[in-house]
Amino acid sequence: MATFELYRRSTIGTCLTETLDELVSSGAVSPELAIQVLVQFDKSMTDALESQVKSKVNIKGHLHTYRFCDNVWTFILTDATFKSEEISETLGKVKIVACDSKLLLPPQP
Repeated sequence: MATFELYRRSTIGTCLTETLDELVSSGAVSPELAIQVLVQFDKSMTDALESQVKSKVNIKGHLHTYRFCDNVWTFILTDATFKSEEISETLGKVKIVACDSKLLLPPQP
């Protein structure tokens, strides 16, 4: 299954990347192993979000900027309100990156 590298820019992805860089620099792990760990991280994040997240959120805000490039949508919202069944949160500025999940599926024979 193909995966996107989007989650590497999340907080946990950034921390993992920094830690792997330190381990490679100190010689504790090889660069090849670090790459394998990142590829597995990409797969695991995709699988976890597909199978374990069941919540739905409504988003309202002012669309500041949008872009569609290489099958990836990027939206910048200002004064965005996220509402779920349990909570409502308003943020001054939000960047949303969305990819077509069909691109992750293996080709059909």
